Amino acid sequence: MAGRNDHDPFDLGFEADDDFAPAGGDPWRAAPAADEPFADFPPVRPRESVSAPFADLPPSAPPYTPQSAPAAVAAAPAPAPAQVRDIPIEAAAPIAPAAHPVGTTQAMVQEVIAAADADMGEAAVPRITIHAFCARPETVALVEAASADRRMARASTIARPGGLEGAVDYYQNQSTPSLVLVESLDAAPRMLALLDGLAQVCDPGTKVVVVGQTNDIALYRELMRRGVSEYITQPQGPLQIIRAVSSLYADPSAPFVGRQIAFVGAKGGVGSSTLAHNFAWSMAERVQAATVMVDLDLPFGTAGLDFNQDPLQGVLDALTQPDRLDPVLMDRMMVRCGDRLSLFAAPGALDQDYEIPADAFEEVTQKIRGVAPFVVLDLPHSWSAWTRQVLIGSDDLVVVATPDLASLRNAKNIVDLVRHARPNDAPPRLVLNQVGVPGRPEIPVKDFGEALGLTPSLVLPFDPKPFGQAANNGQMVAEVAPKSKAAEGIDHLARLISRREPPAAQKTSILSSLFKKK
Repeated sequence: MAGRNDHDPFDLGFEADDDFAPAGGDPWRAAPAADEPFADFPPVRPRESVSAPFADLPPSAPPYTPQSAPAAVAAAPAPAPAQVRDIPIEAAAPIAPAAHPVGTTQAMVQEVIAAADADMGEAAVPRITIHAFCARPETVALVEAASADRRMARASTIARPGGLEGAVDYYQNQSTPSLVLVESLDAAPRMLALLDGLAQVCDPGTKVVVVGQTNDIALYRELMRRGVSEYITQPQGPLQIIRAVSSLYADPSAPFVGRQIAFVGAKGGVGSSTLAHNFAWSMAERVQAATVMVDLDLPFGTAGLDFNQDPLQGVLDALTQPDRLDPVLMDRMMVRCGDRLSLFAAPGALDQDYEIPADAFEEVTQKIRGVAPFVVLDLPHSWSAWTRQVLIGSDDLVVVATPDLASLRNAKNIVDLVRHARPNDAPPRLVLNQVGVPGRPEIPVKDFGEALGLTPSLVLPFDPKPFGQAANNGQMVAEVAPKSKAAEGIDHLARLISRREPPAAQKTSILSSLFKKK
C-alpha cells in the first residue's frame, strides 16, 4: 500500500467518539505552520449577503373537505386556475412562486420544517450543561431561543459573548461542561489555532460544536479530524442548533424515536376520541405504518369499545410502574388490533381515583415512542399538569372542534398556549367536525379559521349514521362505510400528517382469482 502524506488535510483518521482533549503524539498538533492547508481560504462571506431561503414559498392551501364526487368544486371559490388541496408535501405538484404577506412566512417555514421531520419524532436533549460563546448578538438570540425549546427543557444552557477566543480565556481556570458551543468569525487558520488552545484546556469527555461562516468541505473534514463534534454554518434558526445538540446524544441502540400525535377536543362531545381511533386505524391499514393507539382517558376511555377489545392490562398498569416498563412488558400490556396496530387501552372504570404524577405520563409516553414509528394519544377533555405537558411535548397536535362559540374560545386558548410554549414547531392542526347540523346556527368555517389564525386541515360534515353504526359494532368508519366522506377525510388526514402515500395496490390476474375460489 502506498505511503500517505502525514500533513494531508483530507486525512480522516479519527473516531467519531474521540474527546476534544489533548493527547500525546497527536499528529495535528505537531504539524508545522508552514504546511497549513487553509492559508489561501477565501474571505468570510458576510451574513447579509445570504438571501432569504423561504422568500418564494407558496401561499397556504385551503381546508380539505371530502367531496361526494371527484370533480366537485370546493365551497370557497378561488381566483387561481386550479385549486391546490392540503395534501402531503411529497405528493404535491410543483407550484409557481407566488407573493404572500410577510405574516404568513413564519407559518410556511414551520410547515417546511415539519415536512422535513414528518417520518420520525425528535429525541429530547438529556440533562447536560451547555456553554455557548457567541461572536454575534444574533447567535446569542438563537441559542437563547433554542434553550427555551421543549426538546432542550432538561438541559442547562448559558450563552456568553466573546466567541472562540473568549472560550479559550474562560476555561484557563474553569472546568469545561458536557458541551461547549463556540462561534468564530475568523478565517480558517486563525480558527484552527484557537481550537488548538481550546483543546489544551478541555476536560476529557467534553464535546465541542463550532459555529462558523465558511462553508467548505475541507475545513469540515479538518475540524472532524481534530475532534470537533459538529460544525454548523450560519444557522438560520434555533432548530439547527437543537438538532446538532440532540444528534450528539442520540442513543445508538435505539432504532428510532416514534412520532407522537396527540388528539384533543376543544370541548366535550366534539368527536376527538372517535377521530383519534379512526386515525390510528387508517395509519395502520391505509398508510401501512406501525402505529400504537394510547387511550389516556383513564376513567371514561372508549378505545377498547371502538376496537372491540377488553384487555386485562392496559395503560394504567404502565403508568403505575413506569420504571419497570420495558419492551417485553410493554408487549404484554398492549393488545394487537391488526398486523400494524397495537392498543394501550384505558380501564374505563370508576372504582379508583387516578392520581398519577405528570412524570409518569412523560416517562411512559417516551418509552412507547421507542416501539413504533407513530404513536397516537387520545387525551381526555380535562386540564392538569400532565395534559399540558403532553400537549406541548407532542410532535403533532390535532385540535378537534365543532363550529360553535364554546369550541372557538377553547380552541383558541389551546392554540395560543401551544404556540407560545413551542414557537419552533409547526402550529397545531385544526379539524372541524359535525359541520352542517340541521337547524343549528354555526360559525362559518372561514371565520372560525381566521379567528384562530389557522387553516382547517379537515372539515367533516355532520353524518351520524356511519359513526353510530361503527361505534355500536366495535368497528371503524372505514370498515362500515369505506366510501363515506368521513372515511375519505380521515384517510386524507392520515396521509397529511404522516406525509406518506398508501402503497400501490397489487394487480391481480383473472387466473389468480380463479385459483382462490373454493
